[in-house]
Amino acid sequence: MLSPGRRVRTADAFGRAVRGGARAGRTTLVVHLVTRSGSEGDGSTPSPHPAAAGFVVSRAVGGAVVRNRVRRRLRHLVAARLDGLPAGAELVVRALPPSAGATSGELAADLDGALGSAQRRHRAGGRR
Repeated sequence: MLSPGRRVRTADAFGRAVRGGARAGRTTLVVHLVTRSGSEGDGSTPSPHPAAAGFVVSRAVGGAVVRNRVRRRLRHLVAARLDGLPAGAELVVRALPPSAGATSGELAADLDGALGSAQRRHRAGGRR
């Protein structure tokens, strides 16, 4: 489980990551990565906040039991990778319908690949 300080919770934070962040997708998921700036909001000051993650698992993935299972599996995988993200990073992981039938190994491989691509794009300053 992610501690409250490590969760993306507000609609503004989700929107900021999805609309303005670096995006990378794989077969089972899509990740959006953005970095919060410091108190001025101009990006010049590093953020004092730790990296945080949020999850989007729609009904297209399956029923409530399936969605919650996918969310739990993704939360476990992301928690192990959050410390590798820069301070102030906000990561949103959106599960796609194939994630319902994917093994944990497949989810981990897709997450690692997408996260690596998103980090490269983020460093390059691009959205896509």
